[in-house]
Amino acid sequence: MLPLLTSSQIREADAYTIANEPICSVDLMERAARAFVGWFVNHFPEKKKPIGVYCGTGNNGGDGLAIARMLDDHQYKAVNVKIARFSDKTSDDFNINLKRLQQSGITLTEIRPGESLPDEDSPVIIDALLGTGLNKPLEGDYKRLVNHINSLEKTVVSVDVPTGFFSEGEMPQDAVVLKTDLVITFQQPKINFLLPESIAYINCWEAVNIGINEKFVRSLNSSYQATEEKDIRKLLKPRHHFSNKGTYGHSLIVAGQEETMGAALLSAAGSAYAGSGLTTACIPKSGLIALNSYMPEIMAIVQNGTELPEIAWDSFSAVGIGPGLGKHDDSLALLAYVLSNYKKPMVLDADALNLLAIHREFWSGIPANSILTPHVKEFDRLFGDHANWWSRIQTGIEKAKEHQLYIILKNDYTIIITPQGKVYFNTTSNAAMATGGMGDVLTGIITSLLAQKYSSEDACIIGTYIHGKAGDELALPNRVNVILPGQLAQRLPATMAKLMA
Repeated sequence: MLPLLTSSQIREADAYTIANEPICSVDLMERAARAFVGWFVNHFPEKKKPIGVYCGTGNNGGDGLAIARMLDDHQYKAVNVKIARFSDKTSDDFNINLKRLQQSGITLTEIRPGESLPDEDSPVIIDALLGTGLNKPLEGDYKRLVNHINSLEKTVVSVDVPTGFFSEGEMPQDAVVLKTDLVITFQQPKINFLLPESIAYINCWEAVNIGINEKFVRSLNSSYQATEEKDIRKLLKPRHHFSNKGTYGHSLIVAGQEETMGAALLSAAGSAYAGSGLTTACIPKSGLIALNSYMPEIMAIVQNGTELPEIAWDSFSAVGIGPGLGKHDDSLALLAYVLSNYKKPMVLDADALNLLAIHREFWSGIPANSILTPHVKEFDRLFGDHANWWSRIQTGIEKAKEHQLYIILKNDYTIIITPQGKVYFNTTSNAAMATGGMGDVLTGIITSLLAQKYSSEDACIIGTYIHGKAGDELALPNRVNVILPGQLAQRLPATMAKLMA
């Protein structure tokens, strides 16, 4: 897992690296600037166009000064620097880099409090005004300068963090933030980069390694982590000789009504293609023809109106319930029936969650280590309205601990919250997957992994990753704008085989 650090932890990691590598702080700044420039020159190769570098007087500004000097060394012909002197405070490393820059002949302008803001002819602006650690909205001259740059409609590249953006915590809705085409950030993405609010300010980001001590970073035991492919490769269990369908468990998918059979079929397909040895769908009788036509490999238990089906609970390794289930009385009775009789971890999605939001008395019947898979509206129905995603994460941590459940909050970087308070961000998926039914397939995948005897935590981490990875393999190489859930389900065996190779 890639640890995602808070601002205070970033400062700790920097200090440890400086003390124990050992390396002086200005040389670490030099290394960071070199990493930034290495990425920048490969993506902005035109060296005759002017580049404006805006610097504050702290360490982020020091980064900017070093970057400007290195761009000049790379033969960029028209680098100019503007220093926002909005405070008498300067960092030592800023001062050192200012002296170095003054020897280069680069044009340098200072902006003083209350002064008219200078003209900007550069098509590309590098933002090095303020770095991590900001915990209040911009005010005064910084706010005025950021609003001015935003009005220029230039290509903006931010150093580490866009000015005005919070690395973690709640972003005020009216915050003034420099809108950035690209952030080249140091070591790892900041937590708030992975939340939907960032889209208003950050078009894309790239993390560059600056040699921070990784062992120390991991020792900080951050509550926030990002999944990496190497993690999934370690977690996935390859199939062996002399195994059989019984080896890989039996999934029960309780889903669908007459008018929503698609959800049941997609969820059952997700289970089968993710490797469950057997998959049974508990569906309305009217759906049998559709099920047999779509996937004859899936068995059926028939829901017959108000009569509860007879289910041999001991024969099932895992249960997923909710996709297309409906919210009427028969659906509620079926949910209550499942919760009363099945005591292993299960997956609850869609209408199962909507029913739980209304009927709180059923929460006590959810088995420990079960998995809830809400999208944002379902999450807010379950746990109350939230003004932002950071507050949803904090509520999710509280509720996962309280109920001893796993919560998968679905999004671009899907968020997995554990009963121990860990938060994992999934790093696969793409916009082509924004089609109805994708969540149903995910429910089937995670149910299948539970049936195959993965722990709840591993089922969440692997399930979200391979779901997104299959989507990436379908969409990205061929530049496909839309992929359908059924296509994704069929892709799963190949995706998993690659990861196991």
